[in-house]
Amino acid sequence: MAAPVLVTFAAGGAGAWRIDRLTAVAGAGLPSATRLAFFEGASGVTADAAVWSLRGTTSNTRYTNRTEVAALAARQEGLGRATARKAALIPIRKSEAWWALAQDERRAIFEEQSRHIAIGLEYLPAIARRLHHSRELAEPFDFLTWFEYAPEHADYFERLVDRLRASEEWRYVEREVDIRLTRDV
Repeated sequence: MAAPVLVTFAAGGAGAWRIDRLTAVAGAGLPSATRLAFFEGASGVTADAAVWSLRGTTSNTRYTNRTEVAALAARQEGLGRATARKAALIPIRKSEAWWALAQDERRAIFEEQSRHIAIGLEYLPAIARRLHHSRELAEPFDFLTWFEYAPEHADYFERLVDRLRASEEWRYVEREVDIRLTRDV
């Protein structure tokens, strides 16, 4: 496993990604901004240089079994592909009821009932993704999921998000913001 990577997403007037849409799906939204930058590692943007910033870290894979990890690794393509000019940052906070469940209960809801991994596999490799954990950093969200895809896969991405939001797992989401982006050529 690779060492964890600290990532900061910073919204403001600068950044490689233009914010096309920022929508509060559940709970409070985030302030408007025109651009998004993200930084890996301890260096990054200071709080006064951003309208808002969110931090997360890559971590070990959770809620997955060995077969699922192998399937994800075999199909997942990396971030930063030249053709992936569209992106989405979706920060999510789950309810205390979710966190009060035992690990095996969360896994049962996550995969056996909601099919989160199985659904995601259907959209690989067209949609690349990386999950960042934020709960342990005392951030306002538990997870920050970053997705990248080519413009011709935008409808495909919408289907993925719709299917996940219709699942049992999403009953435990108390705050979600959907941020859609375009990288300028």
